[in-house]
Amino acid sequence: MDLTSASAIVTGGASGLGRATAQTLHDAGAAVVVVDLPDTDESTAEGGARADSVAAIGGRAHFCPGDVTDPETAARAVATAQEHAPLRILVNCAGVATPGRLVGRGGPLPVETFMKVLAINVGGTMNFMAQAAAAMRENELDGEDRGVLINTASAAAFEGQIGQVAYAASKGAVASMTLPVARELASSQVRTVTIAPGLFETPMMAGLPEAAREALATKTPHPARLGRPEDYALLVRQILENPMLNGEVIRLDGAVRLEPR
Repeated sequence: MDLTSASAIVTGGASGLGRATAQTLHDAGAAVVVVDLPDTDESTAEGGARADSVAAIGGRAHFCPGDVTDPETAARAVATAQEHAPLRILVNCAGVATPGRLVGRGGPLPVETFMKVLAINVGGTMNFMAQAAAAMRENELDGEDRGVLINTASAAAFEGQIGQVAYAASKGAVASMTLPVARELASSQVRTVTIAPGLFETPMMAGLPEAAREALATKTPHPARLGRPEDYALLVRQILENPMLNGEVIRLDGAVRLEPR
């Protein structure tokens, strides 16, 4: 795929895995639309507001603030991307990891908490896939593809830990969507692949004490470190370049398997 004549949408692209992916795609020549929450008093892990973080990517990066569960946000992102080049790439990185046991000290897990995690992680992913795929189907072929959808699951989809009931359920759903969507879109020459990261350096991980971060890093057999956002972004590029990768969930975890807690 020729990225210099393509546009990409990256959700959750103002920080973490999404930010590294947006930068990598931009540096490869793509016009990149970053979807993230509107700026508030909170800053991204990079130390600046979301809009500033996106502006720092470069001149072909465009910030589209909004909620990934909102169909209007998805439609606006697709329209913005197509203003610059045919939309050929979607990378869904937006998500939340709200912790909570099924029955905690305060009693049963509120169903509202559970459903909010599913709404963002599953509903938001589906929302952008549907809108992007509808646009990609109208593209001319570039090599063997009209477009590629890349989603983000987690090792927790397979080894969810205690306190991750909502998060594990949501990431399991993202993984399970991969094959049926790939099969549906095969006749349109649009591929669907999911990445399931293990223990990565993300804004959520950055909030942990250094000792806790070091302990987590040693759990990965090889390389014995936390994954870096650039590792994720590299796999995105490799998926785009290999047309035989389709309908697959790829673990990106250094062979780590999560313990119960």
